[in-house]
Amino acid sequence: MIAARPREVKAQPKGEEKIERDIRRTVKMIMEVWMKVGIEKLNSHEGVTVKALLDSGATGLFADQKFVEKHGFKMQKLDRPLNVKNVDGTKNSGGMITHEIEVNIFFKGHVEQAKIDVCNLGRTEVILGIPWLAAHNPEINWETGEVKMMRCPPLYGKKLEIVRGESKRI
Repeated sequence: MIAARPREVKAQPKGEEKIERDIRRTVKMIMEVWMKVGIEKLNSHEGVTVKALLDSGATGLFADQKFVEKHGFKMQKLDRPLNVKNVDGTKNSGGMITHEIEVNIFFKGHVEQAKIDVCNLGRTEVILGIPWLAAHNPEINWETGEVKMMRCPPLYGKKLEIVRGESKRI
């Protein structure tokens, strides 16, 4: 699981401490829900089907760097690298997050455009975290792992911009 994507740090008044949040990811989750989604390149509309992990502890959307490179997604460099730490406080073996990809995500007739941070996820290729879950409010059967898009807001065919832990409808 990945947590706490830092937002931009603004200048603090003198005497106040600057607070930054780190991204954290767990080594193993207790309950896992996976779903097959389509991830499509914006420039060529080529796509790939991937097993994505739904993670209510992740405060962003994440793709594994090896997965991104293997499938030739166009990476965009972030203005400022982001720290990544494991949940136990140790540094992530992949180092800092320095790039993101912008893609279309398809699931059961639903599509949106989203920015996804690129980092080392090990064997997990894509993580859809709280911003995605909050924007779509899917019905999840935790016993069977079935995911239904029953309460999704009226976004179909519109751009959903998910940026640094926030969801915005455009």
